[in-house]
Amino acid sequence: MTLQTPVLPAVLARGTRALLFASAVLVTLAAWLWLTGIGAPGGLAAALLAPHRHGLDGRAFISSVIMWQAMMAAMMTPALVPWLTAFAAIAAVPAGSGSRLRPVAALASGYFLVWLCYSVGAAALQIALQRADLLRDGRAGVSAAGGLLILAGLFQFAPLKRACLTHCRNPMTYLLAHWRGGPRGGLRLGIAHGAYCVGCCWLLMMTALAMGVMNMAWMAALTLVIVIEQALPHGDRLSRAFGVAIAGWGLVLLL
Repeated sequence: MTLQTPVLPAVLARGTRALLFASAVLVTLAAWLWLTGIGAPGGLAAALLAPHRHGLDGRAFISSVIMWQAMMAAMMTPALVPWLTAFAAIAAVPAGSGSRLRPVAALASGYFLVWLCYSVGAAALQIALQRADLLRDGRAGVSAAGGLLILAGLFQFAPLKRACLTHCRNPMTYLLAHWRGGPRGGLRLGIAHGAYCVGCCWLLMMTALAMGVMNMAWMAALTLVIVIEQALPHGDRLSRAFGVAIAGWGLVLLL
């Protein structure tokens, strides 16, 4: 099978760039508003800080998967924007052409398909821990929480983390080297990027079990960390500083 050769990255049309940013903002806001609505009965403080517990039946599992996927959309969409704009630039997507934006939508779909698989695993783990009485009211005990935070902090220094973070910080380099055109190509690239992104952030996301599932203050902090380390200059160095802070917090809990 012959591969379609990418064109040199073009200056992305202003209208297309605005459309991609607006779409990302809408998805992010919708996810945050939906998640906030789950905690609304307890007031704003409950929505921001309180953990969330699910039941133990099949319907509760599906609800938990949806909740985790909404969390992933809320936290990861901002970090996906540079990839969407880079893909659109290489594909020379013209402004206002809905049919030619389908490959970009396919890339986003592939990306969140991988996160959906992660959400299924995270929901299964959450409910299993609740069954074992190791997770109460959506939060692990102090010792388990401290240990999980230390592991997450140390993972920031792991070779796997560095490799995946290098990928996430260089969308244009990866897309030019592995270009696939059309919606099917966009889907494949989205799945590949999603796998790297899960490898980069999976343990950070698991700290929700330590800080409280649906603790939106913690979710907001993680979103900031992910955007900084993946998209901003020197974010790879700051990633290690975050690791020290998270591991230090876990050590405090253990002591």
